[in-house]
Amino acid sequence: MSLQLMHPGLLWLLLLLLPLIAWYVWSQLHQPGEPSLRVSSTRAFDGLGAGWRVWLKHLMFVVDLCMVACLIIILCRPQKHDSWETSDVEGTDIVVAMDVSTSMLARDFRPNRFDAAKEVATKFVAGRDHDNIGLVIFAGESFTQVPMTMDNATLVNAIQEIKMGVLEDGTAIGDGIATAINRIKDGKARSKSIILLTDGSNNTGVVAPLTAAQIAQKYGIKIYTIGVGTNGTAEYPVAIDYAGNIQYQRMPVVIDESTLQKIATATGGQYFRATSTSVLRDVFKEIDALEKTHMDVQRFTHAEDNYGPWALALLALLVLSLLTRYTVLRHTP
Repeated sequence: MSLQLMHPGLLWLLLLLLPLIAWYVWSQLHQPGEPSLRVSSTRAFDGLGAGWRVWLKHLMFVVDLCMVACLIIILCRPQKHDSWETSDVEGTDIVVAMDVSTSMLARDFRPNRFDAAKEVATKFVAGRDHDNIGLVIFAGESFTQVPMTMDNATLVNAIQEIKMGVLEDGTAIGDGIATAINRIKDGKARSKSIILLTDGSNNTGVVAPLTAAQIAQKYGIKIYTIGVGTNGTAEYPVAIDYAGNIQYQRMPVVIDESTLQKIATATGGQYFRATSTSVLRDVFKEIDALEKTHMDVQRFTHAEDNYGPWALALLALLVLSLLTRYTVLRHTP
């Protein structure tokens, strides 16, 4: 993998080595204060040459220069270059269509249906690394919260940030399915699925639920419908008091299971009834075994600091310099 420097301009500091080299050469030619001995002639020493310790001393200066160079390169922050990787993985195209109507605040789940659905959907999305997933929310109208993506972190954050009341109230199941179809129909995966979570009956919108199911069937899209709500009665939000607190009233749980079953059957999917948070988790575990297909996935690799080898080289040179100066080149005053 190619390397790049975060601060390449700091390489100009390497020019500081030039005056250091010049100073060293000058200091070797002019050594005032060195012990000396006067003799009438030096002919007797002409063939001796410089001792190996002299050459080792020069080599230690080169080692010092290398340490300075390593330090400068570390300051430049060498990094592994960003790159794209293409790999063959198994995955599928999925759109999670979530009901955000006011009735999802019912308290038959803890703390309520809305938060329980968000929690389970978040864990489901986080566990599917190679799937292309989108997020649609619907109430009286529908909206694409996140287009198809393989970025799990973006999806998880988007699910957690869904707020109640962002759409006109109501339950437009058909519109939610239609929006999900528009997001997923052009996907390249062989398996395309919509996971629809709702707690009520279709009571508004432009597209009828069964009409939307027929369109999904033509595109080969399976719809897995989940009816969220306990059996019997539950505490439903009915009003907001003067202090802004939601007032609840116990009412019968009414889910149009017949329509949800027809939607699932028409598209080759399945209908599930989630009567509690634990059952809802089991539903998503079952859906987690959806048919997969091979696809090419491109992943982006971020730059990472790679100064470790230079730091190790600097440490090794420092140890070599200290050992040499305090052993072989050690001298007494």
